[in-house]
Amino acid sequence: MGESALGTTTVDLGTHFHGNLLGMILNAGPMVQFVLILLIFFSVISWAIILVKYRMIRRSKRENDMFLDIYMRSNKLSLIFPESKKFRHSTIAEVFRAGYTELGKIARMKKDAPQVGDVADDGLWSLEMRGLDNVERALNRACDSESSKLESSLGFLATTGSASPFIGLFGTVWGIMNAFRGIGIKGSATLAVVAPGISEALIATAAGLAAAIPAVIFYNYYLNQIKSISVETDSFASEFLNIVERYHIKSIQA
Repeated sequence: MGESALGTTTVDLGTHFHGNLLGMILNAGPMVQFVLILLIFFSVISWAIILVKYRMIRRSKRENDMFLDIYMRSNKLSLIFPESKKFRHSTIAEVFRAGYTELGKIARMKKDAPQVGDVADDGLWSLEMRGLDNVERALNRACDSESSKLESSLGFLATTGSASPFIGLFGTVWGIMNAFRGIGIKGSATLAVVAPGISEALIATAAGLAAAIPAVIFYNYYLNQIKSISVETDSFASEFLNIVERYHIKSIQA
């Protein structure tokens, strides 16, 4: 009789438990389901950012190499400038355009200086130095702007990587609380009573880790890639500034 009663109880309890993942999600509590929806949102946005950043960084590196090849083969900045406009995703080409544009402003200032009133040598030298400072600031702004573009949206990956496990843990704790409340209501603590609620609750922790792990991995990977591109861009800016100082600013001494 006892065995029959126990068997009946086990079957009745088991009919509420769905072993497949979808069934456990659909039968989870409202709070756990809300946590799962939130984690799915984080995961979808993270993967979208991961794919977009992959294309952006790959395109930037490829166009940087192509532009540098043209830059090294040419000996006139005026010939490089039109070619640089073809590389809209190159950080180095963007920095070059910013520096060359500022250089054109210096040339116009020098051209207009005699019309203002025969600037003396020391005045012209001061004008050249201000022009050099303007070029340097333009290059620095371009470098910072390009780095910001590459790093945009990476903060969401960092947030997902750090927050998702805790959001999932919150869902798990909430689900376990409901499971124990069900134990108290039924007055039974058998495995058949405890297992469904706890297994459903643990899905939230698994979902949190599933969202966080790719976000952390790709965040660190892309951060290193962007740092490499930024170093290369800063090195080009320094080299370009040296060329400007050597061949353009010092031309006043000729």
